[in-house]
Amino acid sequence: MKWLRFQSGARTGFGTLDADAGTVHVHGGTLFDEPEPSGERLALGEIAWLTPCAPSKIIGLWNNFHALADKNGWARPTEPLYFLKAPSSAAAHDQAIAALPEALGRVAYEGELAIVIGRRARCIAPDAAAAHIFGYTCANDVTAIELLGRDPAFPQWTRAKSFDGFAAFGPVIETAFDPARATLRTRVAGRERQHYALADMIFAPAELVSRLSHDMTLEPGDLILCGTSLGVLPMKAGSEVEVEIEGIGVLANRYG
Repeated sequence: MKWLRFQSGARTGFGTLDADAGTVHVHGGTLFDEPEPSGERLALGEIAWLTPCAPSKIIGLWNNFHALADKNGWARPTEPLYFLKAPSSAAAHDQAIAALPEALGRVAYEGELAIVIGRRARCIAPDAAAAHIFGYTCANDVTAIELLGRDPAFPQWTRAKSFDGFAAFGPVIETAFDPARATLRTRVAGRERQHYALADMIFAPAELVSRLSHDMTLEPGDLILCGTSLGVLPMKAGSEVEVEIEGIGVLANRYG
């Protein structure tokens, strides 16, 4: 099922997407705790997209794809290497991402698969991890790439990754999805810049959830960005960026 959150007038809600009919089946209750269909339907033209969940934390992986590690000469990590993005950096499908001032340097897109946690996870085993994954969504891990290393004494991962809008994700959470069988494409101004198999991950989703749960408690709605692969480049202001994952959908945001 494809779950989404929406705004319609002053009202916010959530439901499932019927893409063929162009409608949302509105639900009540809580997304991660047995939501109930209300019987109401809304046309997509009646809603504005919200992020499909509201994470308490956003975790991003670095160096998690074999192809990118090979190209850059990076050693395979023995444990997940990650950073945190501020929850306030979240942006929904169709939401514009404000361009940074030129003084902060170039800004890059990074098309990624994101894991959405569905049940609290603390110190879980890899074979139990799947039960804690609610589903998957598309993400654009936007990065101020020159800001990262501007101070040689302190790499600025948090700042470079956490400007408003720098964690775009959506449009939906797909609960029936197998990352091992899917590919990701990123298009910038209509031109394909990334095209890679999600099966190329060094640490697959279940292992990521298990390992991260030993470092911190993962809560329902938390987001884990699985890292990116080849094809990351800076964006120009005004660029439309689309991250497409077959089986999930297309996340589209304009930068600037």
